[in-house]
Amino acid sequence: MEQYKKEFIEFMIDCNVLKFGDFVTKSGRKTPFFVNTGFYRTGSQLKRLGEYYAQAIHDQFGFDFDILFGPAYKGIPLSVATTMAIADQYGEDIRFCSNRKEIKDHGDKGILLGSPIESGDKVVIIEDVTTAGTSIQETLPIIKAQGDVDVLGLVVSVDRMERGQGEKSALEEISDKYGLKTTAIVTMGEVVEHLYNKPYKGEIIIDDTLKEAIDAYYDQYGVK
Repeated sequence: MEQYKKEFIEFMIDCNVLKFGDFVTKSGRKTPFFVNTGFYRTGSQLKRLGEYYAQAIHDQFGFDFDILFGPAYKGIPLSVATTMAIADQYGEDIRFCSNRKEIKDHGDKGILLGSPIESGDKVVIIEDVTTAGTSIQETLPIIKAQGDVDVLGLVVSVDRMERGQGEKSALEEISDKYGLKTTAIVTMGEVVEHLYNKPYKGEIIIDDTLKEAIDAYYDQYGVK
């Protein structure tokens, strides 16, 4: 596993973004782990998060695209922080763009924030965590309505590696349905690999009992 992935896993723990215990997802699944990106709350945290996204995009997509699109609302700071990191770390000046929830009819009119999207643009979408693909279903028509645009793919922070609407993972379903390349900074498999029975700051985060609960969850909801 790449070093930046290990660091990102520990970063999520430090920020209280990645938690273990008893939780219920929006879809009603009882889960022993939870990813809440709302706990990235400071400038330094957002800066580092953008750097991890930039590394993942570099490794999986390269920078042969024009716009990084972050769907409202959580995608707005992600697109800004990541394009700044790409410029700082790699010297590539990618445009950022997001959508408004409501169309503005005065001043800077329209549904988009940041850069306009034009025919011929190549776009990568950035999100926090995707489970059901609902956001992509809402986002793609907005992007496609701007012109003859090539949407290359989707990058998220964590792939939960569980089934979406069918037997495949949510990211696989999005890839198959929309023809997009999908990737994540880390997968939950990598999280378990890095933390299982290995101390972090003097504590075992994933012990045998928690590992059994995670395995049981994937037996029920994991990709077959």
